[in-house]
Amino acid sequence: MTHSRRTFTAASAAALAAPLWAKEVPPLRAVVIGVTGRGDYGHGMERLFAHRADVAVTAIADPNQNGLAKALASAGAQKGYSDYREMLKEERPQIVVIASRHTDQHHAMAMDALKAGAHLLLEKPFVTNPAEGDEILALAQGRGLRVAVAHQMRIEPSVAMLAARREELLGDLVEIRAWGKQDAARAGGEDMMVLGTHLFDLMRLFAGPVAWCQATVTQKGRPITAGDGRLTKDWVGPVAGDEISAQFGFTSGVLGSFTSRNKLKDLLDPWGLELLGTQGAARIIMDGTQRVYTRPGALWGKEGKGADWKPLTVGAKKSGPQPVVPNGHVADDLLASILQPKRELACSGANALAAVEMVMAVYQAALKGARVPVPLTDRTHPLKGG
Repeated sequence: MTHSRRTFTAASAAALAAPLWAKEVPPLRAVVIGVTGRGDYGHGMERLFAHRADVAVTAIADPNQNGLAKALASAGAQKGYSDYREMLKEERPQIVVIASRHTDQHHAMAMDALKAGAHLLLEKPFVTNPAEGDEILALAQGRGLRVAVAHQMRIEPSVAMLAARREELLGDLVEIRAWGKQDAARAGGEDMMVLGTHLFDLMRLFAGPVAWCQATVTQKGRPITAGDGRLTKDWVGPVAGDEISAQFGFTSGVLGSFTSRNKLKDLLDPWGLELLGTQGAARIIMDGTQRVYTRPGALWGKEGKGADWKPLTVGAKKSGPQPVVPNGHVADDLLASILQPKRELACSGANALAAVEMVMAVYQAALKGARVPVPLTDRTHPLKGG
């Protein structure tokens, strides 16, 4: 028998409120779905709850027996399954982690997990197209379940501090400029879907909903066609183009841009984005330990020297156990939202879906050669192939 929403919330609240040494309250049951050789376990996602005594990973499903054995040892789980559907039936989990990076598997896995009555935490990208995300979120809402996606940068401490102090540090936000990793193997469409979704999620964090998109996407110098879609080793749905230049208008009036061109990698590396305001600017770096830098107005003089970038420092770490993997903060966010139904989930499926929709808007605008309004009316993937 599956747990009702009220029963689950009460049990969850008791579990999370109990001291770490308490034994009388059983931990929440979580399971992990991984596929070795087909997306594996993301960034250590089998260990998402290793810092928490109130959640236990009871089982892992993986059709690859060698990969399953390694994941079981890493997570400290006792039971292994070759079929995740059997695991859902037998374990009756309260939380399901969909760890595979190969996004083409996410829709079926998510729908099965939601039908089993479990909250979700998925590796990104969330889905391969907006229609898949619409269906997942509709089912989750109908069943009172939460969906979280591993866009951990939006709750990274220095990014959260920048968001809290944006008026002080930036003034009125005017423009956002983002650029991908732009490595030779992935520059263009693959870069935009695999890594750019992180950037698009951050753009929306600071600028709000997107109103429109216009874009140019080329492959070896020529505009792409719908038939140029190809699959990549990450299986994130069809991608196209080796160079992308896209512009977004946000409902707040902020303008944004995204670029992925390998010829710019050395100049712009590491990948990230800049926020330009009326009083200052900020740069969010997606590589390295220091994430955010700020500076006041450029203050250019006769010698051409501008103001220096300074790191945005964060105070002491929170007390208590800290996550052992980066997305552990996403797990904490999910658990907190389960206990507080009125609390907005930061790394939500809705936010992740909006980032995927921005990717699809780029392709739609490039194929039409015209600005397209967002939200998109056509929720399918605009590229063929794969």
